[in-house]
Amino acid sequence: MDAQNDKPGDNTAEDKLLSSRRRFVGTVAAGIAAAPALAQAQSAGQPAAAPRPLTPPSYPKPPFQRQKQDWPGLASKMTPRPDHGETSYRGSGRLTGRRALITGGDSGMGRAAAIAYAREGADVAINYLPAEEADAREVVDLIRKAGRKAVAIPGDIRDENFCKRLVADAAKQLGGLDILVSNAARQQSIESILDLSTAEMDQHFKTNLYAMFWIVKAAVPLMPQGSSIIVTASVQAYDPSPNLLAYASTKAAQVAFTKALAKQLADKGIRVNAVAPGPVWTPLQVTGGQTQENLEKFGAESPLKRPGQPGELAGAYVNLASAESSYTTGQVYGVTGGAGFP
Repeated sequence: MDAQNDKPGDNTAEDKLLSSRRRFVGTVAAGIAAAPALAQAQSAGQPAAAPRPLTPPSYPKPPFQRQKQDWPGLASKMTPRPDHGETSYRGSGRLTGRRALITGGDSGMGRAAAIAYAREGADVAINYLPAEEADAREVVDLIRKAGRKAVAIPGDIRDENFCKRLVADAAKQLGGLDILVSNAARQQSIESILDLSTAEMDQHFKTNLYAMFWIVKAAVPLMPQGSSIIVTASVQAYDPSPNLLAYASTKAAQVAFTKALAKQLADKGIRVNAVAPGPVWTPLQVTGGQTQENLEKFGAESPLKRPGQPGELAGAYVNLASAESSYTTGQVYGVTGGAGFP
């Protein structure tokens, strides 16, 4: 048909197409406009979700009672008992399908991370010393109650061969490995270098540094692109206490290890970061990590005037493991109660 014969209102194929398009656009626009009203109508009569509290929970403050346990100690026997997020942490699917190995997963930040990871959708393997079995059983139960797979692998990470088996067993039982949290640590308060033995220095470095090296070395070949390695360092790496010479030395080394490894693994798509806690209420403190005098006032010098609870650090471990931190590597995430480090 010639163009000169097309007039407005003619029932041509082009007119029909334009009319159809207008009806489609109008329908979509009407649907979008109606969506909020529809959502409100659907939610009418439904109770609103309870708002999350604006003020922080009332966590324990010093003075604390003097108490001492033999190494490695149990969180379940501490007074007050630490809060790892057992009743407070809520997940939102941020780690669905992920597979994590956490050393020192029975208590402290390791336990907090294990609980949070499971509630975010990850399967979790925890390592701990056989003496910590009672605490570890509680963590396993919490992971399973979250509907995720729990793998318990007791053993001493001061042994290189065990570290290799630990990684292999965790990856086999989880069906892979894409999150590694190097968290287990030794901390002993020793006032003078003259009283610090070679054997004690060796225990600190094997637990805090060599084990991390052995475990990471075994894990890297198994970790796919997008994986995350997280090291539990410490504010002691930046502001060391004189009585924690051995511990602070290992934590400073962990920070350097984290930053160097992050650069090394960047091309593989594996991110490496650290969390640096300030004073946190864990079994480290009651098994020789603090003097009894310091234990009474533990955390009082922080701006918040109290020690942190392990559960207050769970979000940092989740964030660094999740895809939301895809542009974050070689960083040290300080959770220090306002101390300003790192």
